[in-house]
Amino acid sequence: LQASPPDLYIERFNVALGQYMGALQSIVPLFIYMNKFYIETKLNRDLKDDLIKLFTEHVAEKHIYNLMPLLLEAQSTPFQITPSTMANIVKGLYTLRPEWVQMAPALFSKFIPNILPPAVESELQEYAAQDQKLQRELIQNGFTR
Repeated sequence: LQASPPDLYIERFNVALGQYMGALQSIVPLFIYMNKFYIETKLNRDLKDDLIKLFTEHVAEKHIYNLMPLLLEAQSTPFQITPSTMANIVKGLYTLRPEWVQMAPALFSKFIPNILPPAVESELQEYAAQDQKLQRELIQNGFTR
């Protein structure tokens, strides 16, 4: 990841995140006995939580400040990266550390429900104005009604 050029950085982070989360699905069941009778009872912890914490500390935290601006840029350009890749990364980041939502609430809210505060009736006019602006931008970019 550290040697990745910016145009491949998001994809490579997605691969690393996917491989690690996939590995967790195999590792945790293999060590279920150790987890149940040692880690949970004697250490009062959980193996899966510990492994997620290690990935967060050693990988995600080191790359979040490079990754987030690239995700925001990719979000502003439709299909710069595939929607599934964006969804995997955003959901993965939320799983690793939910407080990262504060870095880009609008980005996270597109993939995770109930991130933004609920709509308020007094702001209906503002919501309508935002929708009209979005429709104008889409029309300017070649989309038709």
